[in-house]
Amino acid sequence: MQIGSVLGEAWGLYKRFFWRFFLTAFVVYAVLDLFSALANAAAGDSVLAGLFWGLIAATAGVIGFFWVQGALVEVVRDVRDGRADRTIGEIYQAVGPRLPALIVGGILAGLGIAVGLVLLIVPGLFLLTIWSMLVAVIVIEGRSAGESFGRSREIVRGHGWKVFGLIIVTFVIVAVASGVISLLFAPLPEFFDTWLGSLFAHSLTVPFAAAALTTAYFRLTARPAGATLSPA
Repeated sequence: MQIGSVLGEAWGLYKRFFWRFFLTAFVVYAVLDLFSALANAAAGDSVLAGLFWGLIAATAGVIGFFWVQGALVEVVRDVRDGRADRTIGEIYQAVGPRLPALIVGGILAGLGIAVGLVLLIVPGLFLLTIWSMLVAVIVIEGRSAGESFGRSREIVRGHGWKVFGLIIVTFVIVAVASGVISLLFAPLPEFFDTWLGSLFAHSLTVPFAAAALTTAYFRLTARPAGATLSPA
């Protein structure tokens, strides 16, 4: 797996099916970022209002974040043959049954990575790398949350540095692009700056990150040419 090749394929898919990627993220982040903006605005009014909207934003954020991540993996799987066969609604419907596993696996992975980063940084980066295929494994292979950790590590084994490099490069691209996009909305009133800046930054950058990692998943799990299945 070559980082440049993976990013090139991901960028090609992203450009060709831009509206499919953008709208898949937009329909969810429009709500999630609205709740976040409301929570931010309410925090300045009263403690109770801030807590109320903060709780709503956090709850919706957990569910919505993993749902959109799963949906974007499905979009990549759908368009890799050069055409989009399913509607956005069908994409989200297909991911629905996998949502509990995505939420459980995602939260556990996030906690593990966060603890690793706080303690010594290196363990957190290691976990971030070996668990980077978690969403793709749950959505594409139908694994449970528990099974997905071992399967993700199995996929990454032998390619750790390249996967880590891909994550870092993708993170830098997304961070820079998000910063530039958010600045475009800075002249707006604070509420709309917070809401629309985050909405468009997320809708434009998150799909590319998902495309990069999902493309890496397909590259790493592809059967070598000439390989045959073992007899049952």
